[in-house]
Amino acid sequence: MLAATLTFAMLMTVGSVFVNAKPANAAVRSSSSTADRVIETGMNYLGVPYVFGAKSGRTSAFDCSSFTQYIFKQNGISIPRSSRQQSKVGVYVSKNNLQAGDLVFSDTNRDGRINHVSVYMGNGKLLHTYRKGIGVTVSNFEGSAWDRTYVTARRVIN
Repeated sequence: MLAATLTFAMLMTVGSVFVNAKPANAAVRSSSSTADRVIETGMNYLGVPYVFGAKSGRTSAFDCSSFTQYIFKQNGISIPRSSRQQSKVGVYVSKNNLQAGDLVFSDTNRDGRINHVSVYMGNGKLLHTYRKGIGVTVSNFEGSAWDRTYVTARRVIN
């Protein structure tokens, strides 16, 4: 699925620094889908630090919703700034119908309010940023804290 269609970087961890390394023979796709482009844009920021309340448009640090807002905007899709606002745009998608590029919302505080957003990559993976010291990363979805505190998902890509 997405992993087969994207030629995005192999992730290598060197200490606590993430390196985005592309194989030398990787072909750059000129006609990738919007979802692929959004994810590829996000992958360029692996390891960028997490800062709660990071300003829109800033790329030296992100919080979860400034990250999603930024990578979608870079691909021609405007979404609101906060995760709660983002959870109200686009169309509802059930958890079992997630597609690459869908926004996934969680209530990690379990207080009844959405407080986290990530991008579904396909193949059970999420692209997002959270917690100081982790920053932009790829996480497993199934069985994770994001899955256990899942609230809803939205599709903002036509």
